[in-house]
Amino acid sequence: MTTSADSTSAIPPLHADEEPPPLWFNVPDGFFALPLAATPEERAARSQEFVRGLYSRGDESIWEPAAPYYAGVAEMMADTGVSYSAMGLFSTADAEADADEDEEATAKAVAGAAEGGGVVEARYEGAGGVAQCAFTVAAVPTDQAAGDTDIAAQGILAALSREPHNDARWLDLPCGPAVSCITLTKYKLSPQVTATGEPMDLLTGQIQVHVPFPTGPFTAVFTLHTASTDYWTEFCDIMAAILQTVSFEEPPGGHPASGSADAAD
Repeated sequence: MTTSADSTSAIPPLHADEEPPPLWFNVPDGFFALPLAATPEERAARSQEFVRGLYSRGDESIWEPAAPYYAGVAEMMADTGVSYSAMGLFSTADAEADADEDEEATAKAVAGAAEGGGVVEARYEGAGGVAQCAFTVAAVPTDQAAGDTDIAAQGILAALSREPHNDARWLDLPCGPAVSCITLTKYKLSPQVTATGEPMDLLTGQIQVHVPFPTGPFTAVFTLHTASTDYWTEFCDIMAAILQTVSFEEPPGGHPASGSADAAD
């Protein structure tokens, strides 16, 4: 699985009296941001751009019916408090799948990469196969005071560690303390929904990272979910690379977008 140039995303408040301060982070090329926006007009315009990027080899016969669908999805997601949402599509042509990667090695990969590891190169070229993921960022209210990020992270770690199926770990990011939580879930698919007509197992993985705002009282929650678990290690590297760029202060050249997070080259 391969990645290339990054794009910068900013999450500004939709409503200044209700939302947290802005948050900045970079996502690699291959992420297609859903058209989250404050108004139907903005969502409609952004959905047109979204479908043209997602279906870059399509035409109006594909783009026109798809745009309203994704505008509706974006409206529903915005209503749940999600500030940024994207689909990740990455070429698998040059990747070597490792289906035996276990949960312990995965957690170490995330923690190690978060301390300065890199990310493999990625771009969307479907001819050789595509690995997919869903990526969201939300800011949830928490009760920490300004500057109490360590206390907030310790509470999050304690809460997540109570669930035996969670692999919750402390992370030290450039922007401050954070907590990662990795879960792998196996589903039984019935013969009616499989291509072979036989029952199959579907393994999915989720990486969720909680980053308390230093200003309080919010925590940013980054979530990456994928069923392409043959490329689990690569997705861990991608998530870790994104986390390295998280900032609660506007970086040089940063341009917060209006409404919701925008990806800008």
